[in-house]
Amino acid sequence: MTGDEIGKSDMMNVEEIKEYLPQRYPFLLVDRVVSMELGKSIVAYKNVTVNEPFFNGHFPDYPIMPGVLIIEALAQAAGVLGFKSQEKKPKDGYLYYFVGADQVRLKRPVVPGDRLTLEAEILTSKRGIYKFQCRASVDGELVGEAQIMCAERKREQ
Repeated sequence: MTGDEIGKSDMMNVEEIKEYLPQRYPFLLVDRVVSMELGKSIVAYKNVTVNEPFFNGHFPDYPIMPGVLIIEALAQAAGVLGFKSQEKKPKDGYLYYFVGADQVRLKRPVVPGDRLTLEAEILTSKRGIYKFQCRASVDGELVGEAQIMCAERKREQ
């Protein structure tokens, strides 16, 4: 999808994203949604800055984003797609739990200054269990990919 094809209604800023994800700083890893086709796919991104708290220890002399956080960022983007497709929100008592990842492959480090593009596509949705094909890239270069499973649950009050 080119920039001209993306409608403003498809975009979500961080304040709108926070309506659909329970995570907050420093664990909110989606900065903007660029496009979304409800029930199908999402493209979002995370701006990776040198001030990220995880860079203090991973690694002080060579800061790279931990691979598990790349996978978490993909799961959060997938969560936005799931929540938005169902028009359910955490404030209404719903959560998407990360329940598994298969075929995880990390290809190259993500470093301060990178814009991590997050893509997720719904593969299946059965009884509140979603399976997504996810892909992370920087400047069009594949960083990592995984099949991620999330379970939608009503939070117990």
